[in-house]
Amino acid sequence: MRKGDRESQRVISDLQVPFLSVTLSQNMSIFFHEKLHRTNEVVERMHDTAVTICGAGALGANIAESLARAGFQRFTLIDDDRVEERNLSTQPYQRGDIGAMKAKMMANMLYRAVGAQVDARTQRLTDATVKKLLGGSALVVDAFDNSPSRQLVKTWCAETGTPCLHAGLASDYAEIIWNDHYRVPSPANDDICDYPLARNLVTLAVSVACEVLIDFVATGARRSYTVTLADLAVRPFV
Repeated sequence: MRKGDRESQRVISDLQVPFLSVTLSQNMSIFFHEKLHRTNEVVERMHDTAVTICGAGALGANIAESLARAGFQRFTLIDDDRVEERNLSTQPYQRGDIGAMKAKMMANMLYRAVGAQVDARTQRLTDATVKKLLGGSALVVDAFDNSPSRQLVKTWCAETGTPCLHAGLASDYAEIIWNDHYRVPSPANDDICDYPLARNLVTLAVSVACEVLIDFVATGARRSYTVTLADLAVRPFV
């Protein structure tokens, strides 16, 4: 290398070092942007809050991923189902996950993505297992796809005073409602698998649910909403 080139490189390096130092320091935190938006204090509360998510399907799995990438780091994920091919368009699984337990795949994915700790529980929620699976929960998200399980969650959380947010979908409608105002839907359609479901409704409902959960952790507020895809409306549930 010629002397002039070495001098030029030295000058450029001298100019870049302070900028690089700041940039590398800022990027040390995975949640750098979230902290700028919400403050360090709120993200620390999120980090320290253990969340139990019931169901690892279209709502539950996506809520878990969004919360983990926002700063939540401690989860219990309950689901006894396996990944199917038809899940791939609305749930954060890959083709190689087909046939595997959803809860275990999510635990692996969230740890690799952001280091989140997930206790994957692959048992079915029943009268006999509800205490074991939900006991000790500080905050519960009900994203089950069947009414009997939703009723078990609702009853358990009401009896134990555990904060619980229910998230559900039907056609082009979604609801995100806290336990006090939630009504378990009729089980008439529980066994229907060929139901219409738009990915954009899922992502919209997940965004609202996660914002509601973060607001609860930050302020204690319990806000409930309904979501409709046709008019892109998010309305307070009164």
